[in-house]
Amino acid sequence: MSGHSKWATTKHKKAVIDARRAKSFAKLIKNIEVAAKAGGADLAGNPTLYDAVQKAKKTSVPNDNIDRAIKRGAGIGGEAVSYESIMYEAYGPNGVAFMVECLTDNKNRAAAEVRTTLSRNGGTLADPGSVAYNFNRKGVISITKVDGVTEDAILEAVMDAGVEDVIDQGGGFEVITDPSELVAARSALVDAGIDYDSAEAEFVPNLQVEVDLDTARKVFRLIDALEDSDDVQNVFSNFEVPADVQAELDADED
Repeated sequence: MSGHSKWATTKHKKAVIDARRAKSFAKLIKNIEVAAKAGGADLAGNPTLYDAVQKAKKTSVPNDNIDRAIKRGAGIGGEAVSYESIMYEAYGPNGVAFMVECLTDNKNRAAAEVRTTLSRNGGTLADPGSVAYNFNRKGVISITKVDGVTEDAILEAVMDAGVEDVIDQGGGFEVITDPSELVAARSALVDAGIDYDSAEAEFVPNLQVEVDLDTARKVFRLIDALEDSDDVQNVFSNFEVPADVQAELDADED
């Protein structure tokens, strides 16, 4: 979830995330299958597949599951997969903008689930183009803060890799690039000995909108419901949670 108040970045509702482990595995596997179908099974020659596999491994998806997904995606062994990528634009509580990315083998089912989920949680589908103009496609590399990994160290590592920005998200950093520079930036980090959590293309908002506590709760409830759909791969938004509101959200979990 991006806003840039990404679901994984805000570390909100950890128990809910843990409860969705199996569903998360299924979505990571789907990413691998789609990447392998588009660019082949060779990780060295398919950077999208490489990043999908790395993300799955960091989330503890078993290697056997990953290998089978690559073979299914690439059509090795007779199995084949067919998913359609669909992007829905929507408005959430208090007009917060959403981009809902689906990978599905049933377009009608995905559309119905997204529409129903939005209506039940204070959101509505938007006309094509009415929300998308608020976002740009960017390469986003997520890095967890650990000893020795500072903003300066990251900047030094990626200064020649076409990076546009390095954002301190509190518990980690996000490196923003043009999608065409994502592989170069990721490689520069690896060469500098800096580990990363994920590297993928995302929709990043041009302008973030701060939300109050009530809106934040409603927005997270909507995200929760959308991500519960098997067809929904990613949810991007333009909301930002101020520090005082985040503290109150954290207190809700205590």
